[in-house]
Amino acid sequence: MEKLSIKFRGLLSKISTEYIRNLYYKIDWNSRGIAIIGARGVGKSTLLLQYAKLNLPIEKSLYITLDDLYFTENTLSSVIDEFYVLGGRHLLIDEVHKYPNWETEIKNAYDFYPDLQIILTGSSVVALKKAQVDLSRRIAHYYLTELSFREYLGIMYSFDFPVVTIDELIENNAILTSEWVSTLISPVKYYQEYIQYGAYPFIKQNKLDYLTRINQIITVIIDYDLPQVQPIEVQTLFKIKRLLFILSRSVPFKPNINKLSQQLETGRNHILTHLHSLEQAGLIHNLKTSTSGISLMNKPEKIYLRNTNLIYALAEGMPDVGNIRETVLLSWLINAGLRVDYPKQGDFLLNDSITVEVGGKEKGYQQIKDIPNAIIAADGIEHGFQRKIPLWAFGFLY
Repeated sequence: MEKLSIKFRGLLSKISTEYIRNLYYKIDWNSRGIAIIGARGVGKSTLLLQYAKLNLPIEKSLYITLDDLYFTENTLSSVIDEFYVLGGRHLLIDEVHKYPNWETEIKNAYDFYPDLQIILTGSSVVALKKAQVDLSRRIAHYYLTELSFREYLGIMYSFDFPVVTIDELIENNAILTSEWVSTLISPVKYYQEYIQYGAYPFIKQNKLDYLTRINQIITVIIDYDLPQVQPIEVQTLFKIKRLLFILSRSVPFKPNINKLSQQLETGRNHILTHLHSLEQAGLIHNLKTSTSGISLMNKPEKIYLRNTNLIYALAEGMPDVGNIRETVLLSWLINAGLRVDYPKQGDFLLNDSITVEVGGKEKGYQQIKDIPNAIIAADGIEHGFQRKIPLWAFGFLY
């Protein structure tokens, strides 16, 4: 316990609270049980330590990470019991999915110690979602996304802009973009940085190995996280990697499942299962129609990588500009909590009511002229006008 406490105090002394993610202010930190989940690399550990540094009495708090070698010889339950007896009341548990049967031990601790607060994080989105069935009554779940364009500007350049809703953005398009441009001067320049290096907060540490680190994250997700959920043979893992490789060079990808089955020498249902797993693990988005239902056996209409930084990390040469535009917009819309479906016309349908057409600065209204409640997300422009909104402005939705 002493070693764990010393490690915690050391981490706390080094953690910066200069910039705090937007999710921090949405979490009910008074809850007894909190889970912060999300893809690898989005900053869950940092958020946890920032909360501890700003709010908790250090003598009654402990941060542990379950990939620590300490837990190869000690159980989580024994640590919790000793911590509680010594007066501990706030337990922060990182990388929870790396500990076998963590759900049971967390559940028991929650039930046996009614005045103990448990806050946990995990990078394996699939594993944590699987566990929600047992813990949903006890633990409130929050999802930490990749950085928005607004958050990237805050972390890298200390700009402080408020979040806007999609309705506010559409209604006050010209006014808002003029205000933002007056501060940013050249938002398109910052946007070009963001699409290559702005999705993950570790860009603040080192830009030179940023894309290499993303590739490492992808490898860990496929080789380690996915097998945590269900047994996967090495040959299957290779096929999943190959599938992601194919998608990275052709997204937005209109999938031909039979053709993919032939390329990967596997069955149709296996392809659909792999696509579902890659989406749950935070590597792709499967865009479906609003009528297709939630079954993983329903074929997506289009497949996108999760964010544009993944495209730059995986693709050879310069990525397709149309692919970049659609991918970055889709990631912002979904991360802002909007429902996004594949529409009959346009590129995206938001909340069953707003049609979005994506294009360059010359994009006109021809394709949406007969569609009610339709807007254009235009790349390469600074100011909005009527129903034409600068693409970068959607990055202020969260």
